[in-house]
Order: sequence, then structure tokens, then C-alpha cells
Amino acid sequence: MKKALTLLVAMLCMMHLSAQLTHTAQGAVDQTAAAILKKASAKMSGTVSFSVTIVTLDADKKESFRQKVDVLYNAPRYRVKANDIEIYCDGHAVWQLNKPNKEVMVTPMSDNDDDITNPARLLANYSKSYRAKYIREESDGTAIVDLQPLKAKSFHKIRLFINAKTGLLKKMEQHNFDSSRGIYTLTGFKNTKAKDADFTFNTKKNPGIEVVDMR
Repeated sequence: MKKALTLLVAMLCMMHLSAQLTHTAQGAVDQTAAAILKKASAKMSGTVSFSVTIVTLDADKKESFRQKVDVLYNAPRYRVKANDIEIYCDGHAVWQLNKPNKEVMVTPMSDNDDDITNPARLLANYSKSYRAKYIREESDGTAIVDLQPLKAKSFHKIRLFINAKTGLLKKMEQHNFDSSRGIYTLTGFKNTKAKDADFTFNTKKNPGIEVVDMR
């Protein structure tokens, strides 16, 4: 399971049809993209659950991986469930359960957690690591925003596809330098209720699981 499979939410409404630019120490700021991402971050308040279909394309654009992932999110907490992997984060620590290996690894939540593994933080703090660029609005009402890394990464951009009318994220793509691509399609979304225990791995209810605590 790839690290990027964790996540995946972002919400938003279009505010402008053409980009406006101002200048800061980091260079030009696309005000249209900034407004979109600010609203996207605001949409992460409360508790939401969603499912994501993840597809990885190789350099020849052939499908090499497919996985459905269910996510429960209450920023900065989240829970991710896939076939053999479960990830729990209570805002302080992260438990990653590998079912086949009967092992759960515990690590501290880091401000340096990479990119789309924490979509709320990506949206809230993107300006520290990315330059946002508003691309266009498609004929079907889909707004497109690119996030381009300020420092070298294994990919050259994250592209967000957003329903301009409803503000819901439709799709997110990670474009890699080797021409491969990760595609994350939102397949369900709803407001929901959650308990604190939903974001913590319960060792008592999972006997036989080895705990590797790296904190």
C-alpha cells in the first residue's frame, strides 16, 4: 500500500474565473487558487467520512494498482481502512496496522508527514511547500487547481479537480516525473459522528498483534 493512499479530501467553491496575482517573498501568489484552497480547508471542519478509489498508472498509462479506501476524518485526526492496512491518527500519534504481518507500528504525528497523507494539513499549509496555480474551469463545472512543489520531490505536481458549484473534490492526481500517475477519485462523502476511540488503535481488542512503538 502506498503512503499516498491515505487520503484524500478537499472541499471548495470557486470564487473567480480568472487568476489575480500579488507578490510575496515566495514570488507570485495566485489569489484565485488561494481563495479556493482557503475554502477547501474550511470545509474540513467537523467530522466527515468518505471513500476513495485509488488507481495507479505506470509510465505507459496502464493501470498497475487499484484499491478502495474508506476514511473517517476529523482534522487533524483520521482513520483509514483498506484491505490489509488500517491507519489511525489521534492528532498526536499514528498507528499503522499491517494485518498480514500481525504488526502495528506507532510513530509520532509529524509536521513533515508527506503531502496527501494528511489532506487537511496539505490544504491549510500548502503555501509552505507548494505554489498553487488556478488552471481553468471545465465546461462541466469542474475547477482545476495545481499544487507545484517548491522543493524537489518525486512528483512535479498535485492536481485537484473540484465541483465549482458544490465545492466537493471529485478527483486528485499526483503527477510523477517518470510519467506515472496516482489518481484518487472521491466515490462517497457524508457528514458523520465519531468517538475519540475511532482514531486510536485498540490493542486490547486486537490480541496477537505485535506493537512496534517508535515514539
